[in-house]
This record gives sequence, structure tokens and C-alpha cells, in this order.
Amino acid sequence: MNSPISLKKGAELTLTIEGAAFKGKGVAKVDGLAIFVPGTMPGDVVKARIVKRRKSYREAKMLELLEESPDRITPKCQHANVCGGCSWQHVPYQKQLEFKTQQVSDHIRRIAGLETPVLPALGSDKAFYYRNKMEYSISNKRWLTEEEIRSDDFVDDTAFAAGLHAPGRFDKILNLNECHLQREESFQILQFVKNYCLEHDIEPFNIFEKEGFLRHVMIRTAHHTNDFMVNLVTFRDEPDTMKALSEALVEAFPVITTIVNNVNDQHNPTAIGRYEKVYYGTGFIRDKIGEFEFKIHPNAFFQTNTAQAEKLYNVAREYADLKQDDVVYDLYCGVGTLSLYMSLKANKVLGIELVDVAVENARFNAKENKVENVSFVRGDMKDVFTQEMVEQFGAPDVLITDPPRAGMHPDVVNRLCELKVPKMVYVSCDSSTMARDLKLLSEVYDVLEVQPVDMFPQTYHVEAVAKLRLK
Repeated sequence: MNSPISLKKGAELTLTIEGAAFKGKGVAKVDGLAIFVPGTMPGDVVKARIVKRRKSYREAKMLELLEESPDRITPKCQHANVCGGCSWQHVPYQKQLEFKTQQVSDHIRRIAGLETPVLPALGSDKAFYYRNKMEYSISNKRWLTEEEIRSDDFVDDTAFAAGLHAPGRFDKILNLNECHLQREESFQILQFVKNYCLEHDIEPFNIFEKEGFLRHVMIRTAHHTNDFMVNLVTFRDEPDTMKALSEALVEAFPVITTIVNNVNDQHNPTAIGRYEKVYYGTGFIRDKIGEFEFKIHPNAFFQTNTAQAEKLYNVAREYADLKQDDVVYDLYCGVGTLSLYMSLKANKVLGIELVDVAVENARFNAKENKVENVSFVRGDMKDVFTQEMVEQFGAPDVLITDPPRAGMHPDVVNRLCELKVPKMVYVSCDSSTMARDLKLLSEVYDVLEVQPVDMFPQTYHVEAVAKLRLK
């Protein structure tokens, strides 16, 4: 029996995985000490090496799968074990939903200290091919797998890598042979662009030398319309090169409705260009969430899983229990999609958001959809959410909060406790920070129910919606 004292960094041991832990890691116990092992699932028996030693836990790397869990399945994608895009492919989808429900429930009980019912996670109708946006990276630096490095006859002759960043690496690209996150044409277009560049001596971007041409291939698709965008991000503006490539793409893929070139001639690694040029079509796509249509430009934010976003918004609207004369405040409103969703059943909605461009997009979205009972203001929540605002826009009957992953600032939580809005809905992309905030809010509110919603199948991420009522 291994004891915690002997579990130094580098120690190798056999572990039986007992549960699924935060960030999708399997967890084993040795004399009560938790050991987290990525790439495992409950029921696996593995040989593992300790790679991080902490006071209350250890992190380990799986060296060998000695005995498979009876629930383990073969991943759909050959890259599943090395790609960070969808690291739960070895877990059956129904089990993924169970683990995500368990994760949210654990946070509510352990962090918030509440016995609030957590409902089973709402699954996605599509476990694969569900993303409406993929951002592939292009580089001359390819990630080598352990098998390639160990092989005596391996020769790395790939100077053009097209795919996703290797986990934890900004400088190495996992060169993909397949990808099942977005509709099939998406990966076919990536391969076409790569082959075209190789045939026409178009160089990939070199992140260290700051030279080369092609940096990213971003593809956006619409769930409710036939719109299909290809956004080519380059280091330079070369109209002749782009025109020829665009024409070749349209001929090979009639599904494409617009092609855009974002020119990022800066040294930052983002796929957002300093300026952009449209080479085919309108330069945007249109899609819907519920009753509302949105014009989506290459760099605009839009929920990545459209169908699941509708389920998430339906839960939020149901939990809000809106009346026709209700005033709704939507904190951290982003581009206003949830604000608009609430507007159909409320008297007035006020969206509050820090980011300038998001507020501009929100106002544009409201205008495009001819929604007149929604207003948007810009500012940091802890600064603008004041008594003066309440006096200007009216006291809220319902408050929606959808904060970033870090949760709400303590000053905002305290302000909400002071305001005592009758009904509150908390939408979260990180149930641990939501649970932290709910613990404070529970002094003033009853947390009646939590509904997890799976926006990202094949990953450990899960959204959650909490229903609160003033005590």
C-alpha cells in the first residue's frame, strides 16, 4: 500500500479510478489522498506517474491502461488522446451527462453548502458535429506525438501544420487528420486550404520569426439557415493570392456563402485581424436563437452550440417566470441574445455589459429585430449598478446574471443582496464559482433548483442555471 508520504513527484503506482473529478480528470484515492489522472474514467485500473505534488492531493499521468472500465468506449477520433478539443471521447455520452450532473451537484453541496435539487443535465441532440464555429491554427511548428518520437524510422517532413494547439502549448500545432466537432465540410475545407497552400508555395505563419502568410482558418456555420463562412486570417494583405484561393474554395465547396480575409499583421496570436476584406458574399452569416435572427460577423461573439443555447435560454426564461409588467435587468449581457430572449414576455429589459463592442452589437441586434423594450448600458457591474440606475430605469422585478467564468465581483453580490430583487436567475459556465456566489446570495435568497445544460459534448465543460427567490 502506498502512503501519502511516499507519493513523491516521479513515483509510479497502480491506481483504481473511483470517480470523475473537476476538469474531466479521473480520481483515485490512496489512504484518503486524492490523485487526479487525466484521460481516465471510473472503473479504469492504470499505471500512473506522479507529476505534481500538492499538500492535499496529487496529479498523475497515465502511463498504461491496465484494465478498462466496463463503460469505456473507443474514441471516434484518432487524435482524442492528444488533442485538447474533446478529451472525453472515451466516455459514453450518457455517462458524460451523469458526470456533469454529479460535478454541478458536488459544487452546490460542497462549496455553496446547499441541499438544492440539481436536475439531470440536459443533453445535446448532437454529441458530435455540434459547433457552429471552429478556429483552426496554421503553423510551421508541428506537435510530435510520443509514438512518433519513439519510432526509429520516423521522419518529420511536415513543415505545414493545420489543426489545433496542442494542450498547454502556444507554439505547437497538432496536425489533424480528422475532426468531428463541426459539420464535415469544415475539416474538408481545412485540408483543401492546406493542400492548396502546399501546391502554390503559400507559407504557414512562423510564430517565432514573425514571417509567413497563413495564420488561421476559421469556419462559421448557421444552424437555422444555409449560411457558411470561411474566414482566412493572414499575416499580410495579398489580394491576388486571396482572390485565387477564394475562387478555388467556392468552386470546390458550393456550400460556402461568404469568404473573408482578416489581416493580422501584428505579433499577437489572435485570429482577429487589424482589418478585414470580403472576397465572396456578404461578409457575414445569419442565424437564429428562438424567435430572433442575428447577423454574425467573423469576429462577433455567438453561442457556439446554437441548439443547446436555445435549451439554456428556455430554462432561464422558465426560471424567470416573467409577467407582462416585469422589469428585467440582464447583468453581463454580452451581445444581448438573452436580453432579447427575455423581452417577449417582459415589459422592459435593461442589459448591462462592460465591453464596448458587445454593447454596440447588442444595440444593433435589438434594432435588427425591431425590439423596442430593451435598452443597453456600458460599464463595470460593480460601478454602474447603482441606486441612480434603479431610479432611472425602474426597480427590477427579475434579475438575470450571466457572469464570466470567474463569477461575480463580491461588490456585485453584496449589491444584489441589498437590492432584494424578487426573482433571480443565475446562468453560469463554471459551477464552482456559481456555487461560491450562491453561498453568499443564499443569506437573502432561497436557491430552489439548478439545471445543468451540456453545451459542449465530449468535454468536461457544463453550463448551469439556478432559480432563486427572495426569502
